[in-house]
Amino acid sequence: MTGAASGLGAAIAARFAQEGARVVVSDIDDVGAREQAGRIGGDAISVKLDVTDPDSWTAAIAHIETKLGELGVLVNNAGICLPGSVEETSFDDWRRTHAVDLDSVFLGTKAALPLMAQTAKRSGGAIINISSISAMVAAGNMAAYNSAKAAVRHLSKSIALHCAKQGYAITCNSLHPTFVDTPLLDGFSGGRSREETLAKLARQIPMGRVGVPDDVAFAAVYLASDEAAFVTGAELAIDGGLSAM
Repeated sequence: MTGAASGLGAAIAARFAQEGARVVVSDIDDVGAREQAGRIGGDAISVKLDVTDPDSWTAAIAHIETKLGELGVLVNNAGICLPGSVEETSFDDWRRTHAVDLDSVFLGTKAALPLMAQTAKRSGGAIINISSISAMVAAGNMAAYNSAKAAVRHLSKSIALHCAKQGYAITCNSLHPTFVDTPLLDGFSGGRSREETLAKLARQIPMGRVGVPDDVAFAAVYLASDEAAFVTGAELAIDGGLSAM
């Protein structure tokens, strides 16, 4: 799991561990990753990973192969959100958003597939890419984020078709959460308290609340399970009905 020192990644890693998986907590925050692996306990290990750096991915996958000998599931979760319209967004912010939110999925999948393909011969495999409801429902002040997350949605389909054609027995799907109560929401506060921010965002969602990390974690567990072995190239909205409006 990338970006797993906190937020969605931490919740997904913890939920997989509770289901009996050996978990690798990866993050550019090395200390945070180690602490989260310690909280999970059991066989959980951590690795420092800059998801925008190909060499960092190569080193991380080599470490996983040495420690575990296999890799069955890759969750590309690391992401940032830098609000701004197409006029307001600087080119540096545009490139940074795409590097973390989109390039990381390409780099991670490319680096992990050889080891995953070997593992999948025995037990199958799954790639789960955390996109966003912003890939489906655009906003005028989210130009870079909308673009990057929409690209993750379509890249996931391309990866799914590639794996099927190669006979890898590896599925690839994308998850599309709406607002989830994680530190990522701090960028939406606009000077309000966290409670006021959550209430404001909840009013945009038909079910009347923002998501909690386990709403996404349970979906990720499903997509990695035997029950989802025939589900690939799909997207699952976890949005309290927002995209149905």
